[in-house]
Amino acid sequence: MKASHFSAVATLARVVLGSKLQYPIGGSGLHGTRDSSEFENIIASSPLLAFHKAIVEISSISGDEKNVGEFVLDFLSSQNFTVEKQIVAPETGHSKDRFNIYAYVGDNRYPDVLLTSHIDTVPPFIPYSLHPPSSGAAEGPTFNRTELMIAGRGTVDAKASVAAIIFAAIETLHDKPDASVGLLFDVGEEKLGTGMKHFSDSDLNPTPSTFHTVIFGEPTELSLVAGHKGSLGLKVIAKGKAAHSGYPWLGQSAISSILPLLSRLDNLENILPENGGLLRSDKLGKSTLNIGEVHGGVAGNVVPAYAEALVSVRLAAGTPDDTREILQRAVEDLTGSEGNVYLDFGEGKAGGAPPQHFDVDVPGFDVTTVNYGTDAASLHIHDQGTKRVRRYLYGPGSIHVAHGDNEAITVGELEEAVDGYKRLISAAL
Repeated sequence: MKASHFSAVATLARVVLGSKLQYPIGGSGLHGTRDSSEFENIIASSPLLAFHKAIVEISSISGDEKNVGEFVLDFLSSQNFTVEKQIVAPETGHSKDRFNIYAYVGDNRYPDVLLTSHIDTVPPFIPYSLHPPSSGAAEGPTFNRTELMIAGRGTVDAKASVAAIIFAAIETLHDKPDASVGLLFDVGEEKLGTGMKHFSDSDLNPTPSTFHTVIFGEPTELSLVAGHKGSLGLKVIAKGKAAHSGYPWLGQSAISSILPLLSRLDNLENILPENGGLLRSDKLGKSTLNIGEVHGGVAGNVVPAYAEALVSVRLAAGTPDDTREILQRAVEDLTGSEGNVYLDFGEGKAGGAPPQHFDVDVPGFDVTTVNYGTDAASLHIHDQGTKRVRRYLYGPGSIHVAHGDNEAITVGELEEAVDGYKRLISAAL
């Protein structure tokens, strides 16, 4: 696989050399006087960095992942992987095909070790750009190439993990051609985990599980993650009676009804669980609640007959059902038997995910916890009654810049992540 690995440089370089040096992120001018071609050549001379650039330059906002999927599929095929498209239903309002990418070596369709990340991103698309190190280290002969900044949507979340996983697998297979390694790159992680749920319910995830290790790629700042919070989404709905604003006593304001409850829910994370607050854990700290959207009313001179709010809870402990009960009790304590304000957990009231816990037994890594969610909750590993499947969460970049206007990563982080994934693969094998 080595020859085809390095032959990829020429092809990928062609899509790299159009890059332009940009102003530093958050800065007002250029650091140093180096020719931008030096920065471009750093990217073009590395198959890893060139591949990362190529996939970042292809917009893949959730629901519109087809083009980047085709690129990744073609690249993996060129590296002698056996590659399967796993068709996933299009997002509402999108007509493009979307699919997960599943790759393995030869006819080993059910490998021992599975590495996975997602190819979709949040909006909006932000173009790829190169930036000198923010420290000003680009001046003079002491410039360290590993400090070059790469910015744009998906540079961190999660195309950095996608690129590092692929090249870690390629290098592992070069040294150990018979290594039982598979790759899964899914769609829709940023919206309900659609792609992973589809994979989880497919024949590629059999019972009992054929994987003994699954490695999830997300931005963890190159640390192993011991656990992340679960999630629960809901609506708070208030119904009232419309009336002229000059005669408000003839109506009932849905907005006036919903506001006290939202204030109550917003404070639940600060109340001890024994007093009716959200659950906590030593590992993950407090559960937190966010009121993300509020809508209500039709006009300023009309008493509003309807109001709603969208709420997201990050669970540090317990199950989604436990948190549903806590929220419901909070409503009942505040409103009593009144039915004009209530919670809507969706059809079947079975949504949400509990906190996820991961293995951290491979030496040489820092260990941390994170508050965000991942595809891990959507992959139901069928290891009941068999040896437990080990799960690791690891990747380059920081979640603190993911989803933001300043999303960026350094060359050094990307390259170090390849080594980190290789160490995890080696330990698993």
